Amino acid sequence: MARLLLVEDNELNRDMLSRRLARRGHEVLTAVSGRAGVEMAGVEQPELILMDLSLPDLDGWEATRLLKCGVHTAHIPIVVLTAHAMAEDRERAFAAGCDDYDTKPVDFARLTQKIERLLQPG
Repeated sequence: MARLLLVEDNELNRDMLSRRLARRGHEVLTAVSGRAGVEMAGVEQPELILMDLSLPDLDGWEATRLLKCGVHTAHIPIVVLTAHAMAEDRERAFAAGCDDYDTKPVDFARLTQKIERLLQPG
């Protein structure tokens, strides 16, 4: 399957999602802050990034903007995962450059469909 980067500061969410994604055959890398996520994406070149918005040191909006402006990371699809469910949060995430948006608590079947759609060639 695919190499994914999960940028999530909440240990329970990170553990649950990474285990479920690994069971589906994905290789899951994790980062606990926005800055660490940006750095790891540049080095590891994942096929897709799952980005929380409420992160320490660099929030998910800014981390997404940096990744989408990066020469080596702009092509990587980013799915925002957040408890921020207001319309303006969604608009702000898309304005930052995310490719899709999903709310917490995560509906794993829906998230999996989004991941598969974004990983399809073309």
